[in-house]
Amino acid sequence: MPVHIVADSPAKLGAIRAMLEPKFAVTSEVLGAASVQRGDVQALVVRVDLRAIENISALKKVIIASSRARKRIFLIDESAHLHVSQAYALGATRVLLGPLIRARLLAELSEHASSATAPSADARGAQAAAVVGERALVSMFTAVATGMPIDTAGAKSAGSAIADSIAEDGLSDWLMTVRRHHEGTYQHCLLVTGVAIDFGLSLGMPKADIERLYSAAMFHDVGKAKIPLEILDKPGRLTPSERTLIETHPAIGYDVLKSKSQITAEILDAVRHHHEYLDGSGYPDGLCAESISDLVRMLTISDIFAALIENRRYKSPMSREDAFSLLQGMHGKLEKPLVAAFREVALNR
Repeated sequence: MPVHIVADSPAKLGAIRAMLEPKFAVTSEVLGAASVQRGDVQALVVRVDLRAIENISALKKVIIASSRARKRIFLIDESAHLHVSQAYALGATRVLLGPLIRARLLAELSEHASSATAPSADARGAQAAAVVGERALVSMFTAVATGMPIDTAGAKSAGSAIADSIAEDGLSDWLMTVRRHHEGTYQHCLLVTGVAIDFGLSLGMPKADIERLYSAAMFHDVGKAKIPLEILDKPGRLTPSERTLIETHPAIGYDVLKSKSQITAEILDAVRHHHEYLDGSGYPDGLCAESISDLVRMLTISDIFAALIENRRYKSPMSREDAFSLLQGMHGKLEKPLVAAFREVALNR
C-alpha cells in the first residue's frame, strides 16, 4: 500500500520512514520544500508543528493534492485540545498522541492493507456516524476553547445520526467502532451518547425524548474544553487540586451554554448536574433525589458506564459485566429501578 509521509524536518521524516520501510511503499516530503511526485497515495502520515500558521497553510495544499488517501494519520506530540482539534479540522481520520510508537502506527496503517480486514457494512454505518459525531465535538470543543460561536445545530444533527445508526445496527457495533477509532474525551462523549440513546430505545421512549437524551449527551462534557488535556488524560491518581479542577467542568459547560437560545433548560440542567447523586454526594451543587430530573438520572448512569468501558492509553477497559456490577453496587447514589432497567443495555444489546 502506498504511504506518503509529510513532516516539517528531515529528522522527523527519517524516523517515520525507518518505521514503515520495507513493509510499505513509501514516498515522503519535507513540508514547504520543493514539490514532489506523490503518486497514488492511499495513506498519509503527517508529523508537523500545528502551532505554525505557515505549516497549516502548506499542509492544506498537500491534503488537497492527496485527496484520494483513505487514511490521514496525524502524529502529535503536544497534548492540547487545540492541536487535536486542528488536526481533525485539517481532515485527519486518526490522531495518535504522545511518543511515536512503531506498533501503533503499523496497526493503523494495516487496517487498509487488505480487504480481508475491511469492516462490515454495519460497522461502516457506525463508523460514518462516529466521524460525524467526532467532527461535531471537535468543532464544539474548539469553539469553547477559543471563544468562538458554538455550532449547536451541528451537534444535535450529529446526535441524530448516531441515534439512526444505533437504531439500525445496535449498540454493540457502536461501542466496537468508537473504541477502535477514537480516543480521549471525544471517545467518551461518543460512547455516552450511544449508551444514552440505546437506554432510551430499550425503554421504548418516544422520539422527542431520544432527542433530549442525545442532545444532553453530546453537550454534557463541553466544559472539559477548558481543562488541560494532561489532567483529563493523566495516568494514575489525580492530586486534590487536579480533582477540584476536573470537577469544575459541569459548571463551566453550563456557563458556556446558558446564553444559547437553542439549548433548553432541561439540557442545561443535564450539563450542570450529570455528576450529582441521589444521596447528595455529587457535584457541583450537591443535589438530592427530589432535585434530580429523570433525564439527568439516565445520563448519569450512561456516563458512568461509558467511562468504565472506554479505552484509555493507560488502562484497559472494564468488561460490560463488571461495569454493570459496579453500577449495581452504587447503593443510594443511582435510582435502583433505572439501574435494573439498564441491565439489558449493559449486557445484551
